[in-house]
Amino acid sequence: MAGEDGNVSNTISGGVFFQQVVQGRDITVVLPPTIVPALSGLPSPSSTFTGRDTHVEELLHELAPREEQQAMPTAPQPSRIAVAGLAGVGKTELVVQVAARALLEPGWFPGGVLFVDLFGYDPERRLSPERALDGFLRALGIPGEHVPNELQDLQRLYRSVLAAFAGKGRRILVVIDNASSADQAAPLLPTDGMTVVLITSRHTLDIDARLHDLNVLDTDASIVLLHQALQQARGPADTRVQDAPDAASAIGDLCAGLPLALRIAAALLADTPTRPLTSLARALQAEHSRLDRLRREDRAVRAAFDLSYRHLSNASARLFRLFPINAGPDLSVESVAALADLDDYTAEEILQDLNRAHLIETSGSIWGRWRMHDLIRLYATAHLKQEGREKQIAARSRLLERYRTMASAAGSHLTPDSGGPSSPLFTNREKALEWLENERANLVAAVTTAHETEAATTAASLAFSLAAFFEQHRYFADWITVTTTALAIFQQASDHQSTGRAVVNLGIAQRELRQFDAAVMLLQTAADAFSETGDRRDRAMALDALGVVRREMRQYDESIDTHAEAAAIFQEVQDLRGQARALNNLGSAWGEMHQPGKAIPILRQALSIMRATGDHRREAMALANLGAALRKAGQFEQAITLYGEAITRLRDTHDRHGEALALNNRGTALQHVQQFPEAIKDHHQAADIFEKAEDLHRLANALGNLAGAYSGDEQHTIAAEISAQALKIHRQLAQANFAVNAPELARTLCLAAWVRRNGRHDLAAALTMAEESVAIYRGLGSETSLVLSAHLRMALALQADILDLLGRHQQGRADPPQGPASR
Repeated sequence: MAGEDGNVSNTISGGVFFQQVVQGRDITVVLPPTIVPALSGLPSPSSTFTGRDTHVEELLHELAPREEQQAMPTAPQPSRIAVAGLAGVGKTELVVQVAARALLEPGWFPGGVLFVDLFGYDPERRLSPERALDGFLRALGIPGEHVPNELQDLQRLYRSVLAAFAGKGRRILVVIDNASSADQAAPLLPTDGMTVVLITSRHTLDIDARLHDLNVLDTDASIVLLHQALQQARGPADTRVQDAPDAASAIGDLCAGLPLALRIAAALLADTPTRPLTSLARALQAEHSRLDRLRREDRAVRAAFDLSYRHLSNASARLFRLFPINAGPDLSVESVAALADLDDYTAEEILQDLNRAHLIETSGSIWGRWRMHDLIRLYATAHLKQEGREKQIAARSRLLERYRTMASAAGSHLTPDSGGPSSPLFTNREKALEWLENERANLVAAVTTAHETEAATTAASLAFSLAAFFEQHRYFADWITVTTTALAIFQQASDHQSTGRAVVNLGIAQRELRQFDAAVMLLQTAADAFSETGDRRDRAMALDALGVVRREMRQYDESIDTHAEAAAIFQEVQDLRGQARALNNLGSAWGEMHQPGKAIPILRQALSIMRATGDHRREAMALANLGAALRKAGQFEQAITLYGEAITRLRDTHDRHGEALALNNRGTALQHVQQFPEAIKDHHQAADIFEKAEDLHRLANALGNLAGAYSGDEQHTIAAEISAQALKIHRQLAQANFAVNAPELARTLCLAAWVRRNGRHDLAAALTMAEESVAIYRGLGSETSLVLSAHLRMALALQADILDLLGRHQQGRADPPQGPASR
């Protein structure tokens, strides 16, 4: 694209573009110009870290780029480094300290760091390789609709992305924490030989890695850690460690040199500044004697846990026991309050107590969120039975009800024109989105772990509250996961209406992934089921969604029939909003068939209903669709005016994606009236929005239209470069699913050829593009399709015209070509 200063750049910034399915394909990568370090949130290093200098130096040496390694010149640099050791020995802290220091070294890891905790030893939270890879790919900038579902495809795409970054001098450090098996870790391992991965596990994994065994701290280091932790908590005035070195040594030995146990011991001492170290040493010794059948290291951790737990107040102990009820990775203060039936202030006070005892810790960089070490979580779960079944059920129900209420409230800000007011629980859309992002993992876990619980129906209803969020922010894997779980729950409960609604949501999710065949099957199934149960309004909703899929598949006759039936049902059940939506989609289908005479009156009717019902967001969409129909009818000035109204309303309702659609279409109308500078501005804005929304399909279309505008403005070199960008993206999309994306590829080939023909630029390449476009259209059977046959004739005319320019005149060629149709 061209910048404001007129300089030209071939790079589309802010994204990494791949095809969706990579099996059997080469992968072409366009990297962004800059990468934000700490891509996936490395935890903060502890300020009390000691006794690991040798390990730190060894790991840093192995992480350093080859040219910076001085010692052991004949030893190959490892690309996989595994740190193994006992639970609580400090594996995570070691790799976090090392990673943080490595990131500060210039040129070592300019691409940043990816971090994931696999929770390998926690059966409730254990992260599958698929989920971990999904998170990594999103952190690397892969759009949601291009993240595959199958492990093999996820693995191949992930490794190709890392290799591309490394090849461009943007090496990334991958940190995989808490892996329980080679099967869990292996799919996350890079294979390019340049990307380095640090792995921690309690086991020595068979993953072809350089091994580092991490042992317990010796007595001196244990004493130093105990002293550091006390000094941090109480300041330099606390001299208990210096005053009682023998007792400090005994505590270090009784804690078995495990940093986790030592920190808990220090927390116990910090809570009671007058308690001598000898008192704690005696207490630890007593606990050991009661657990003498266990291994020494296990005794140390269990003894520390027991002492810390017994030191808690009743309220703190109760909250500690309830904490593992949440199936997700962490809890906010407000969620803790709901879980324990407390006010927020009291909940926060108790959380601070548990944090001081090192029984919980802060979660990431966001204050007010808390998590448990997996060992402590298992310990707390063992004590949960003290609450009794009814109290556990009540606590889980309170938490799920909070999630359901807050998710529903947040959803009302995402769909403000759904028939009711936006919830006052959030001041604005931004706050609602912030809450949804922070709680996403918890919400997904709440649904997916609820199938066999007494609160299954409450959890399943979350799936509906989250639908708009997942759709608008392209979390399609999460959407499919929670909806599939909810579907099973509703089926088990014989809730036919909710079952049908869940199937509709699954169909829409598949449509957004451009898996059109699967979407058609799901939506048709739902429509038929609603017909059998007599749910007329729900049938209309399923049909309307089905019509959109048919339109995307260019099955216009079926799309028109489906939308017409949906509109009739909505009118029958007196659902004006539904009727207007169906009419809007019906008019849009007629417009795409290039029959504006039929589209315009239908769209005017939809617009009138939307204005009467106050559906402002969809009113804007109807304005944009009406503008498109008027543009195709040659009424360009009217179309431009309507697009302007639509853009204003879409901005008012914070619908950035809809705004981009309207901007892109207004740009094409402006081209028809020779207002090329204004068209360029609109297409640029649209492309920027689509890029940020990670909508590659529409980004490529906007870039193609932008190229046409530049060509019309006689800026042919820029036009050729931008059309090449659009063509590259469409080729990648076609590799993923040729049947779905081939028409757009053919159209973009035609446009790229037309731009070069206009500028008399590389006519041989232009001819090749036009010929390929013709071949694709013919392969699609375009002679039998009214719309595609028009595009085929355009491509043939362009091909013949370029042959003329090359001096190979064809007899009886078609009329002089016009620009390729814009969308």
